[in-house]
Amino acid sequence: MAQNEKPLPDDEVRELDPRSLRGLAHPLRMRLLGALSEYGPATASQLAERLGESSGATSYHLRQLAAHGFVMDDPERGKGRERWWKPAQRGTRVGSDFHTHPDPTVRGAMSTLLHEWATVHGQELSTWIGSIHTWSAEWRDAADMSNFKLRLTPELAGEMRDRLHEVIESYREKEVDQDTENSARVRIHLHAFPRDEH
Repeated sequence: MAQNEKPLPDDEVRELDPRSLRGLAHPLRMRLLGALSEYGPATASQLAERLGESSGATSYHLRQLAAHGFVMDDPERGKGRERWWKPAQRGTRVGSDFHTHPDPTVRGAMSTLLHEWATVHGQELSTWIGSIHTWSAEWRDAADMSNFKLRLTPELAGEMRDRLHEVIESYREKEVDQDTENSARVRIHLHAFPRDEH
């Protein structure tokens, strides 16, 4: 979505099924969808330039994303043969049952999806660390890179996750316009997982 547009309601977060999971689980498709969500509508050529890919590759994978319902035409922006794309929903949600799905292609797609998300999170964090000196003291103080260790049951861990999500979602109502002084797009990564103690 464009930076000054308000997010879609929660029912615009799409729950993936095995077919749509396989349709999304490709590194370039995930990068394309991420770029459209982060920077707003674009053409295949604009996305190719942003991502360092060929326009033929971005065009093909945008059509695949459209076939699976992840992106759609933005007819208000297109002129003549120029085709603009935008995300079809605010976000995606995937269930944990795909980790043990009987179809190995679904398990593989789930693994690809999670590894690509982890890679993107790492790249974004590295970019922040590399550019931290260019931000104001106010922004450096507001940023966070924390690590917590707790002993919990799966039920308590799930409860904690849900409460953290509720807090983050409550700030959607407080989002400011793109032209608000001293505002920036803030990325929040949340990782919570059990660790083997042996």
